[in-house]
Amino acid sequence: MPKSITLRLFFSECLVLIAFFALVVLTFDTVVIDGFAKDRLQGFIRYLELDLQEAVVKSDSANKLTMPYHFREGRFGDSSSDLYGFIYHDNKEVWHSPSVEKDLKVIKPHAELERDQTVFFKDNTHKSKPRYVLQKRVLLKNADNEDRDFIVIVSEGDLFASEQVNKLNESLQASMSVLGLALLLVRFLVLRSGLKPLRRIVQDLEAIDEGKKELLDGQYPTELQGIASNLNAFIAHERVRLERHRHHLADLAHSLKTPLAILRGCTENFADHKDTVNEQIARMDDIITYQLQRASAKAEHTVIKQLNVCTVIQKIHTSLSKVYLDKAIHFELVLPEHCFIYCEEGDLYEIVGNLMDNACKWCKRRVKVSIELNPRKDRRNYSLLLHIEDDGAGIPVGKFNQILKRGTRADENIHGHGIGVSVVHEIIQMLGGKLDGGRSKSLGGMDWRIYLP
Repeated sequence: MPKSITLRLFFSECLVLIAFFALVVLTFDTVVIDGFAKDRLQGFIRYLELDLQEAVVKSDSANKLTMPYHFREGRFGDSSSDLYGFIYHDNKEVWHSPSVEKDLKVIKPHAELERDQTVFFKDNTHKSKPRYVLQKRVLLKNADNEDRDFIVIVSEGDLFASEQVNKLNESLQASMSVLGLALLLVRFLVLRSGLKPLRRIVQDLEAIDEGKKELLDGQYPTELQGIASNLNAFIAHERVRLERHRHHLADLAHSLKTPLAILRGCTENFADHKDTVNEQIARMDDIITYQLQRASAKAEHTVIKQLNVCTVIQKIHTSLSKVYLDKAIHFELVLPEHCFIYCEEGDLYEIVGNLMDNACKWCKRRVKVSIELNPRKDRRNYSLLLHIEDDGAGIPVGKFNQILKRGTRADENIHGHGIGVSVVHEIIQMLGGKLDGGRSKSLGGMDWRIYLP
């Protein structure tokens, strides 16, 4: 079996079409031939019925018929013909065509025929000479207007019908072959066209791998939008992890430079600087622990899936209510029933958890969390807009852009609005979102606005 989906579907359709055309030919042989023979015999029996009517009018008795010298169907009077005719009255044969003389088989009438009822069948008694038979019961009036009951039988060999149908069959097979090839060509082109979006996704993925593109940005069909979105989320997630590792390595290297320089200076006289060495070793251990804590991306490979943002917010709200129990914070959650996005669970918890935790630290009594669906910002559509507001003092004017930088805090005396916000900002940027902030109109404090794709 070929690996190509196009070829697989094409070969499958070839088998279906071959089976279909074979069935058509078989049906034609079994149904059309019989139908053709029956229609032919019905014409013969009408002619013989008219000849019988003429004979009945002229005859004194139904048992003694004088059929016309010239039949409407001349083959009834030809002794060499393979067209047979029989007429029965009261189950007795009153006439048969001359051709019956050379045949040993006499066809008997059907006993249960109703008036004007016909019976058609194929007689295979002589396998070398199969015949088609049509019987009909008729009621005719004689010269005295008296009813006469007859059964008229006509029979013909299948040679003529078979020859005619064979010619039609040859034409049918030729036309079916041409039609089949045309259908296969059309189906192949349709399959090629239908699977073109998959080839386009493969080409776009190759372009991403070569660095020519950043995301799958083509116009894909509705059925492939979910795959494209999932792949884009996966690509963005991998970039977030890679960028995060780079930042952590850079931070770790920069943080260890100073302790290493101090240790290098203490190597000449270790005994005099033992306390200093121990202090710097402890400091380096704290730095490494801190940087590992910040490296929230897990080492193992994870699959991006849809997360319900509302569920994450509810869980964080439950945890923070216990942590800040002494502040008796009033939480106001304005959330839809469901709100799904493609994101790694750890990233979403870090974004929402950091900003809600900061809101709890800076607020007086109130924290509000709300969600707007399908917002538009800077001529771009997003999946959601998350508001995290508090009634605290807010960020001082001119310091918003500063706290987004790594290692900067709005207030050095209060833990928050520093390292955590910068990490949140970096994660949102890597996910293709946007972090904005300002004064809350409803609570008067800080209003964090997180746009997520």
